[in-house]
Amino acid sequence: MDYTKGVLVGGTGQAGSRGTFDVVDPATLEVIAQVSDAGPDDAVLAVDAASKAFRAWADTAPRARADLLMKTRELMLRDAEELAQLIAAENGKSLTDARGEVTYAAEFFRWFAEEAVRPHGDFGSSPAGGTRTIVTHHPVGVAALVTPWNFPAAMATRKIAPALAAGCTVVLKPAAETPLTALHIAALMAEAGIPDGVVNVVPGEDAPAIVAAWTDDPRVRKISFTGSTTVGRQLLRQASERVMNTSMELGGNAPFIVTADADLGAAVDGAMIAKFRNGGQACTAANRFYVHADVADEFTARLGARVEALKVGPAADGCDIGPLISAKALANVHRLVESALVTGARIAHEAKPATAPGHFFTPVVLTGVTSESDVVREESFAPIAPIVTWTDTEDLLTQVNSTEYGLAAYIFAGDLGAALKLAERVEAGMVGVNRGLVSDPSAPFGGVKQSGIGREGARAGLEEYTETQYFSVAW
Repeated sequence: MDYTKGVLVGGTGQAGSRGTFDVVDPATLEVIAQVSDAGPDDAVLAVDAASKAFRAWADTAPRARADLLMKTRELMLRDAEELAQLIAAENGKSLTDARGEVTYAAEFFRWFAEEAVRPHGDFGSSPAGGTRTIVTHHPVGVAALVTPWNFPAAMATRKIAPALAAGCTVVLKPAAETPLTALHIAALMAEAGIPDGVVNVVPGEDAPAIVAAWTDDPRVRKISFTGSTTVGRQLLRQASERVMNTSMELGGNAPFIVTADADLGAAVDGAMIAKFRNGGQACTAANRFYVHADVADEFTARLGARVEALKVGPAADGCDIGPLISAKALANVHRLVESALVTGARIAHEAKPATAPGHFFTPVVLTGVTSESDVVREESFAPIAPIVTWTDTEDLLTQVNSTEYGLAAYIFAGDLGAALKLAERVEAGMVGVNRGLVSDPSAPFGGVKQSGIGREGARAGLEEYTETQYFSVAW
């Protein structure tokens, strides 16, 4: 693929109006590709193509759309190793994590291929009699999709698949740090036979200008964004000018709760997934650990032993933990840890440092952390496990819920009934009970409070790309 012509509009690769930008491997700091740098004019051309293709795609039979989505999944699995290597190169995550992401990402095409052919609507008599009400659903129209760098395949497919299943056409803005994966997936969709103009990709460094061109364009009827709460608030302000249909999957500050009767072996296994998958760079990552005082020492020792065994370095070397995405991210993590140490925390366990030149941060377990520490209150997006001890359930819930975020949470407890009662009082859109993973294409992914609006995955994910219409029929 010629990445210098990576603005994909109407099935054709084009040069960006702003030249090119570098994509850097965060593990080696080497430039791995130069990609066309799009601007607002390119964004408008993408909408031209998506708008032109919309009616034909919306009128395509659901079974035909489903078959094309299923074919795309097959092609992704065919090229799974190539995609995993690409993700590891531009994102830095371990090959184990990258391979898992490809499989997960491909599954969205299967799930929404199956959902596309399941009609939904309603029919009934009006209470007053004399009429019948018919409820149906239509694709919302051209959808603008804006995705982050931490899961360059899964965040794209989690939006593209339901949009296409519903009959929408899309314009996609992948993160400037990781555009290569999105471009390869778009190429596979073209190979699968998805018509030109249905999927358009606009990579570029000036994300605000590109997205503003879409929110200002009356032909764009939907915006779906995954990223920080700060940017999400800005996009909501822009979208409000045209009362756009919006879906926002924003920041998180997931608590990981361990009760006194928890299976500590299972809790540690869950913690390793919830905290250290993708090096902690996930919105659903466990960000703060609340461990009952009765088991805190044993849990810390067990978790610490696992952390000390982690191998940190480039994916090509078979390492478990890759780099952070940028020097800016690395500096912020050092700030959080240093601030915690100043206020009384200590590093109880840590892995061996990487020897490569990239943006590596050595995974650590912190003890003696207070609930007011920045490392607890802010989303770290890093392999840091700060442990806070607790004894009183009401006090625990006060601490857990004292955040503007409410995306994910994790609870490990021996008594399942008690765990579910606790889960119901945790202000989060998703709660993993005795497991360290909450993401699933068949489940409604999303948060409460300032962690977002709407849901992705499940039937709800497809409905985010539809509008409801009803007919009142004289009978």
